[in-house]
Amino acid sequence: MVALTQDELLAEFEGMTLIQLSEFVKAFEEKFDVTAAAAAVAVAGPAGPAAPAEAVEEKDEFDVILTGAGDKKIQVIKVVRELTSLGLKEAKDLVDGAPKPVLEKVAKDAAEKAAESLKGAGASVEVK
Repeated sequence: MVALTQDELLAEFEGMTLIQLSEFVKAFEEKFDVTAAAAAVAVAGPAGPAAPAEAVEEKDEFDVILTGAGDKKIQVIKVVRELTSLGLKEAKDLVDGAPKPVLEKVAKDAAEKAAESLKGAGASVEVK
């Protein structure tokens, strides 16, 4: 088996349709027992530097949890898709299944921005 470089893999993905990419992500998740939510965290950016172990640790990772879609469900789905790498069906399922986490273990400022965006679309949100 020939190992592909990262650039070669990206070139292959670039030629795929969104449906093909979505199917690939599902197959990848099943094969390696992982979820794409972790990838969304990586895209959102790393958390700030950790405090020394001896010091009182301030929470630097937050979860953004969608607690309700409100009246403008379509707008909320659009915002969820903007915040994550989810496809339309996955984003709709997340919104329909509320309460569910939209982003996990993100920096405080990213969590606050995401919460504002979701609230602006009419959703009810918790940041934990």
